[in-house]
Amino acid sequence: MNVVPVAAGVGSNGVTPDEQWLNAVWRFVGAALPSPPATVLEIGCGPLGGFVPMLRSAGYEAAGVDPEAPEAPWYHRVEFERYEVPEPAQAVVACTSLHHVADVGRVLDMVGAALVPGGTLVVVEWAREHFDAATALWCFDRLPEPAGDPGWLQQRHDEWQASALSWDAYCLAWAEDEGLHSGQEIVRELDSRFARKSLAYGPYYFADLAGVSEDDEQSAIDAGAIRANRISYVCRRR
Repeated sequence: MNVVPVAAGVGSNGVTPDEQWLNAVWRFVGAALPSPPATVLEIGCGPLGGFVPMLRSAGYEAAGVDPEAPEAPWYHRVEFERYEVPEPAQAVVACTSLHHVADVGRVLDMVGAALVPGGTLVVVEWAREHFDAATALWCFDRLPEPAGDPGWLQQRHDEWQASALSWDAYCLAWAEDEGLHSGQEIVRELDSRFARKSLAYGPYYFADLAGVSEDDEQSAIDAGAIRANRISYVCRRR
């Protein structure tokens, strides 16, 4: 899980934003997977280990791949593009790890090769094209008080304010400079290689905001105040 969401600080309940995000998204990820003890490979598990601890606690044979993965026997500290899969897994999970890879198509081809025929791929991604001005301003009005290194949303706010550009112009320039793929592109590349089972959009920013729950963000989406930025996609290898 790199680039976004990336947040700093610890909430009043002692849970970091990244932990809050993982706990919330786990409900979707866990429900989409085959039953344990299926083998599951997580791409881009990050320094917290992503969902691997939850998967292993639930009885899965789970492993994570990420250059910044924790030091443990079931993690592999390498980019997925350089990882040699010992044997195909029954499921692969990719949570906010596709929008910043150099070549989405190449990575998804490798994901297909890492899955058994009929295996499940669970993707959680960012529809950055939905990060419009109304959504950005809603988020910026709910940023936490600065403490230590600013989170990625605070950085976007500060850089935008300093740029003298419209939000849309700034956000597009930033995304292109970072080489971030759009959600539309990711879904298109997924659909061209896998058999889609489900696609939904929902809350994305709540964990990086002060006093905002997933339900709060969903309510704003339902009211038409902001756009749904989280992509929840499940498919299988053909």
